[in-house]
Amino acid sequence: MGTHRRAAAAPSRAAAAGTGRDRCFDVLRAVALVRVVTYHTFEWPWLGYVFPSMGVMFALAGSLMARSLERPAAGVLRGRLRRLLIPVWLFGLVLGVAMLLHGWVPGPDVLLWMLPVGDPPGNAWGEQAWAVLWYLRAYLWFVLVSPLLLRLFRLAPLPVLVLSLVPVVVLETVSGVPDGRVGSTLSDASVFLFCWLLGFAHRDGVLDRLRAPGTVGFAVPLMAAGAWWAAGHPAEGAYDLDDIPVAQALWSAGFVLLLLRFRPRFDGLVRHRVADRAVTVFNARAVTVYLWHEMALMAAVPLIDLMWEVPALERHLPLDSLWWQFGVAWVLIAVAVVCFGWVEDVAARRKPRLLP
Repeated sequence: MGTHRRAAAAPSRAAAAGTGRDRCFDVLRAVALVRVVTYHTFEWPWLGYVFPSMGVMFALAGSLMARSLERPAAGVLRGRLRRLLIPVWLFGLVLGVAMLLHGWVPGPDVLLWMLPVGDPPGNAWGEQAWAVLWYLRAYLWFVLVSPLLLRLFRLAPLPVLVLSLVPVVVLETVSGVPDGRVGSTLSDASVFLFCWLLGFAHRDGVLDRLRAPGTVGFAVPLMAAGAWWAAGHPAEGAYDLDDIPVAQALWSAGFVLLLLRFRPRFDGLVRHRVADRAVTVFNARAVTVYLWHEMALMAAVPLIDLMWEVPALERHLPLDSLWWQFGVAWVLIAVAVVCFGWVEDVAARRKPRLLP
């Protein structure tokens, strides 16, 4: 697959193009968010194979983190924590009040809502909403260890990349995953470590120097191994990658490697004014969309129940269709973006705006 020396590192195409945003990344992040909402609505297992959105999101975040660490690490960590935690605090306040009204009695671990290094607590009523915080918890840990991880990666990029797949295999087949919050943290980090490091490789130009045949020759067997593992280890009879960590790690690794090495161009999409605007909003409000989408799906159910009480709506609208819930949820997500999205501006020390 080639060799790499940090001193001779060529910048990625995104970096070479200047200091502006990588629009390819923006589009991929928007697609990943739409895919997440779609999956949580319909629960189609095949979506994870078509577009493993979490692996893509970790890789994009890893690349941006490597870019940020060209500045002093302490300031970068403060900025990242501020931009993550302030929206989480608002989300936790709203959801926490709702859970209190539904019988939740918080304990000392409620402090994890302040710094979610482990899964924050909640009750069964709000579980669908707070379960999504696993991604932000994993992201937080990757951010915290990135200064050290980036140094390690730059000592030997390709060996470190390959070895990063070992932890998930060991945890799932040899040692077993510990119980509780520690186990969840280790499991998620091991599954997506390779993708985060691929972000480093993208930023440092490592991927651009890999020969295309070698990249394909490494990525395709990874994906094949992931599919093979999923076929032999179904979770409750299903082949959903989200429930099969080794398969998720291998499939996402191969898919994201191909995606970042052969970055698709979206020139036609970004020339379309409406699509370009949507991509801009998704990226400026990515944390808001992710945090609130499950709550929107939850709120869509009683809202649709009210629609059943209106005869005209019952006759003319597909109220019993998941597609209708999907549409209502996006309306509610848009409401959340308008109501709460400005917090992302505050967290980033920008002037608050209803829409970016």
